[in-house]
Amino acid sequence: MRNVIDLNQDWRFIQKDAGLPESFPADWEKINLPHSWNAVDGHDGNGSYDRGKYWYAKTFKTPSQPLKGGRVYVEILAAGQQATVYVNGREVVYHEGGYSIFRADITDLCKESEENLLVVACSNEYKDSVYPQSADFTFYGGLYRGVNLISVPEAHFDLDYYGGPGFNVTPKVCECGAAAFEMESWVKNADENFTVMYSIKDAQGKEVASAVRPADNTKVTVYVPDAVKWDLDNPYLYTVTATLQRRNEAYDEVTVRAGVRSFSCDPDKGFIINGVETPLRGVSRHQDRLYVGNALSREEHYDDARIIKELGANTIRLAHYQHSQDFYDACDELGFAVWAEIPFISVFNKDPAAHENCISQMKELIIQNYNHPSIMFWGVSNEILIGGISDKLVENHVELNALCKELDPTRLTTIAHVTMTPIESPMHGITDIESYNHYFGWYGGKMEDNGPWLDNFHKVHPEICLGVSEYGCEGIITYHGPNPACKDYSEEYQALYHEHMAKVLDERPWIWSSHVWNMFDFGCAARDEGGVAGRNNKGLVTIDRKTKKDSYYIYKAYWNKEPMVHLCGRRYAQRAGETTEIRVYSNQPSVKLFLNGKEVEEKTADKVFVFTVALEDGFNTIVAQAGNLKDTMTLEKVEKEPAIYVLPEVNERAEGVANWFSVVGDMDLKAPMEFPEGKYSVKDSMEEIAKCPEAMKVVTEAIKLTMNMKVVPGEGMWDMMKSMTMERAIGMAGSMAPEGFLESLNAKLIRFDKN
Repeated sequence: MRNVIDLNQDWRFIQKDAGLPESFPADWEKINLPHSWNAVDGHDGNGSYDRGKYWYAKTFKTPSQPLKGGRVYVEILAAGQQATVYVNGREVVYHEGGYSIFRADITDLCKESEENLLVVACSNEYKDSVYPQSADFTFYGGLYRGVNLISVPEAHFDLDYYGGPGFNVTPKVCECGAAAFEMESWVKNADENFTVMYSIKDAQGKEVASAVRPADNTKVTVYVPDAVKWDLDNPYLYTVTATLQRRNEAYDEVTVRAGVRSFSCDPDKGFIINGVETPLRGVSRHQDRLYVGNALSREEHYDDARIIKELGANTIRLAHYQHSQDFYDACDELGFAVWAEIPFISVFNKDPAAHENCISQMKELIIQNYNHPSIMFWGVSNEILIGGISDKLVENHVELNALCKELDPTRLTTIAHVTMTPIESPMHGITDIESYNHYFGWYGGKMEDNGPWLDNFHKVHPEICLGVSEYGCEGIITYHGPNPACKDYSEEYQALYHEHMAKVLDERPWIWSSHVWNMFDFGCAARDEGGVAGRNNKGLVTIDRKTKKDSYYIYKAYWNKEPMVHLCGRRYAQRAGETTEIRVYSNQPSVKLFLNGKEVEEKTADKVFVFTVALEDGFNTIVAQAGNLKDTMTLEKVEKEPAIYVLPEVNERAEGVANWFSVVGDMDLKAPMEFPEGKYSVKDSMEEIAKCPEAMKVVTEAIKLTMNMKVVPGEGMWDMMKSMTMERAIGMAGSMAPEGFLESLNAKLIRFDKN
């Protein structure tokens, strides 16, 4: 029988390219898996992180196998981003792609009576043909999901096909109340004496159906009467086992969990599961944690899923790569509709080898995760038009979509469009359903722009199922104030933004899905924004999972059916002024507010309750009551609020915009822009402008003033943004760029000669 051996303990690691060791390197650092060498510098704000080729080593004994001809495999659960595996000095496999399982048959290299040396050279260096190539997150390096040995008899279920389990189960709903379980397994090295025995057990462990097939013709459909459906509120799981049998002996066995469900999307009705219209409302998730990087334990993955379930979300977009099997398992058990995608992101590489890498990663994603009932959508790319569009880009998307349908016709394909993707674009209509990443109210425009944009797209394209794959804004829990505004990074503005967005989405059930960006703050070593470098701080929860921001609770009020009440602003603990605003989130019809034991007022509202109170000098106790539920906080009235509540850059930016216009003098900014030959202009890409340091200095200042982002050639997110024209970049900024800003930028740029 199969034996899976955990190899996660007692490794040696060296953080330099030391080369392949001839013997076990006992002097290297002792570590256990999972492990990432970027656990700290991947998000500590030092401006960069270590991207190199480093080495892991471990010894193991050859597993004993009672049957002759048995095989031994090494299984790497993920290695970021490229890896070469050696056994006893011989290369056994090279793998490109940092997020998927890969294996190698190492039987012929194993020693019977001596210990074997397993070495993995792991690299997160940039490689032109491997995605992701440039993106707004840290590409952590390391063996961050663990390593196994798998010992199997000579006849066994296939372990060689793109890291898959060698067994697919496809449950389908029948009108009579039964379910048809289509099952197929792939067996290696079996003769006519072998059969495959299938068994389906319900959640209580009772066998409800079975079948037997010859090992060379394993496909079969088995009916389960009175099947219990898997649903978002009742994620009922069947256990399905395939056993490779030779007469009276079981040689190998594979077990998966399966859920019986039907689902679809309709442009006017939104998402439908098991015949019930059910708008999907949830979050996106990155896989890293504070000072752990992406080397999470199984329990930490489950903790993340439980925090999301507490929110009341029913969908998760797993960005921007294949996530751990542990997290998919948690989604199966807790009941989420999952969007799973590959890291085809931001910038398109025309190299055919890069496209082959996309194909390979898509095959691994689907083949390895086919049996997870929570997964309902395969994502083909994210914001890929940041780098522009071409016929080849469109062609590659068509090919990726066709591949998804070939490998798995049961699920829907989708795409995450960058906000500037035109409403009329050849990128529409490729996938079954579509979504947009929109940041109106943060990177550009106003939060109030979201609803009208969605309505207009729906009017122009009534045939397209439309979702919102990303939306959000930064919220840093030390910034506060009575007048929250876009780009002040305050917890209050983030909460106001999500109040608005939760309402916008609630009023449009035809939006098939929405995913907050992001559930948790996450590592992006290139970022330096809002006074917190190295991270994207758009999470509803902090990167250490210690603090749920106020914005978390507005969604809990909308999505979680369990009664709740939450007082906002507890970290805005010292307040000045004659009066102050108290906001309360609750899914109850009315809320009472008490100040220092005295009732202030009772209000009736929908989710958001706003009170104005006059604090007494010194400390004040605030209590919000909704039915039998209460929440409390303490506020201090002060003469002057702490300076730490306001990001210095907020005031500096306002002054900077005023100074910006003074340089162009009396120029008529309403006149048509000019684009003299041989001069730089807003029509040029940042990469082209960077050839002139003086012109690039102007561009850097412009982006800082309008988008509060630092863009420097060769640093940060340069690779992702360098192909963007300034016209397009300022267009993204929307209302964050004052009237005349683009014209004034062009007026400054045309002063510089092109070489």
